[in-house]
Amino acid sequence: MYSYTVAQWLFFFYFYCFFGWCFESSYVSLKKRHPVNRGFMRGPFLPLYGSGAIMMLVVSMPFQSNLLLTYIAGCIGATMLEYVTGVTMEALFKMRYWDYSNQKFNFQGHICLTSTLAWGGLTILMTRVVHKPVERLVLDIPSGILSAAVFLLTICLVADFTLSFRAAIDLRDILVKMEAAKEELERMQKRLDVIIALSNEEREERKRERNGRMDELAAGIEERLQSLKERIAGGVSAYPESIREEITELRIKYRLNMENRIQLTSLKDFYKRQMIKGNPTMASRKYRDTLQELIENMDDTSKKGQ
Repeated sequence: MYSYTVAQWLFFFYFYCFFGWCFESSYVSLKKRHPVNRGFMRGPFLPLYGSGAIMMLVVSMPFQSNLLLTYIAGCIGATMLEYVTGVTMEALFKMRYWDYSNQKFNFQGHICLTSTLAWGGLTILMTRVVHKPVERLVLDIPSGILSAAVFLLTICLVADFTLSFRAAIDLRDILVKMEAAKEELERMQKRLDVIIALSNEEREERKRERNGRMDELAAGIEERLQSLKERIAGGVSAYPESIREEITELRIKYRLNMENRIQLTSLKDFYKRQMIKGNPTMASRKYRDTLQELIENMDDTSKKGQ
């Protein structure tokens, strides 16, 4: 049985957060062939690894003499932690920072059989191999030095987590606003189609266009507004004053929508940009296309700045 002080438990947590960051960042950097600061936070810490390591130690306590039960406890405990964390983060941020949807035997994309089995093996590795030298190291540190180190690390992690949490909330709000702006463009395009009085076949074609990306919608609205401008100037169609006023209002709304879109996709904030770069597999079921457009715009902005 483990009998550690609060400071020792916290130090173990921070140590494994750092260890997890080293492992994950190295793996993803090699896979992407460029340095990636992996994780939700910007500092060298991955709280999920720290939480997972502490969980492994706790759930394996009653079964330290039984290898099979240790494995099973690790499978169950780590999978529950991964699922609860994934569901909570998606509910808060409308984003998945990992996604097993393409894996066999997954559940809601948050967990899968492969990771569950791996967690059990990692629990055995953790309790039987990794933790023993780490434990000896921590127990040899004088309590005063350990407490001071834990205090400083706590301040750093709390500050980093607070900024990262705020950036994640801001990213969520950006996605929501971008999606709302896209829906407004779709309504504008639909109303312009009615004003232009398209045939049924043309309306079906325009309906398919409205299911496209935001930049495609914008191009379609530009085309319709220009067509209406030419019709009115050439006297092809005699629209009543009320319709002309509505067209003017739609043109103003469109310009404001485009300006708002530029502001939303600029992503000048360091934490927001680094959060996207540090989570290249992040996904959103509800805002999939909007997230992809945001990422592409950020990449284009980065290339222009080089």
